Amino acid sequence: MLQAIVTAPPYAPFLDEVAAHPLVCGLRLNTVMPLRDGPAEALERLGELGQPVWVDLKGRQLRVVGAAIPPYTAVRLSHPVRVDTPVDAFFSDGDECVRIVATDGDHIILEDGPRRLIGPGESVNIVHPSLEISGTLTETDRAYLAAMDELGLNQVMLSYVERPADADEVQRLLPGAEVMLKIETERGLAYARKYGARQGRLIAARGDLYVEVLQPHRVVGALRDVIAADPRAVVASRLFDSLAHRPVPASADIGDVAYLLALGYRTFMLGDAICLRRDSVLAALNLLEKIAEEVPSQ
Repeated sequence: MLQAIVTAPPYAPFLDEVAAHPLVCGLRLNTVMPLRDGPAEALERLGELGQPVWVDLKGRQLRVVGAAIPPYTAVRLSHPVRVDTPVDAFFSDGDECVRIVATDGDHIILEDGPRRLIGPGESVNIVHPSLEISGTLTETDRAYLAAMDELGLNQVMLSYVERPADADEVQRLLPGAEVMLKIETERGLAYARKYGARQGRLIAARGDLYVEVLQPHRVVGALRDVIAADPRAVVASRLFDSLAHRPVPASADIGDVAYLLALGYRTFMLGDAICLRRDSVLAALNLLEKIAEEVPSQ
């Protein structure tokens, strides 16, 4: 059965209409989005829409903490890191490559660029086998889990899963949690191949996975590996992104989704970009439904 999970901007006035769409089976709350009155208020409000609310915890995903203005600056990250330097890092979903010359706890020292303001919440990808990230859950993650425990909610997405201990940590803080595991790195793919859906349903999280496989064509094999490891896997991100900028989808977006359907994916998670506006998110849902009618079921 074809289904969609939709990213829910916390204060969007059109969420009731989106939640009522026949394909929608859940709402995703991206925990990097700023909130007016804290996690509990947002979770209660989204829960009134009648759909399961999936709280997307960032885990060990590296994000910028505080603003920085390159060149020749240190950027503070959400976790302390160690990596052999010099090494490349990627900003803006892989569109900008910079050079790290040194690390200092939770700071990376850049050789140059990107020549713009680096804002809080931006993701950073350091694609190197020597990378070590200290810790898993962030303080924000823990605040959300505490609020969920108080409200009796238990549905969690966990980013950057690479080992069984990652999901175990969520279970310790929220016993009985239903966890979806986002596969976003080479180590995550190795985890998926070994453990499958043993600890929770897998998500092929293509936003970071596309960057982390380093050679873009290798995302094709990664997507095959995830659906082979878990036939109920969700596919997420980089879906219908053209609709965020234009009313008519790019032909590449249509072919992309048709290929994912042909691989066997039946649950799609729509990301931030197209879910910020009513017209783009509803267009994406309707288009997904129409494309699925053209692709034979596996």
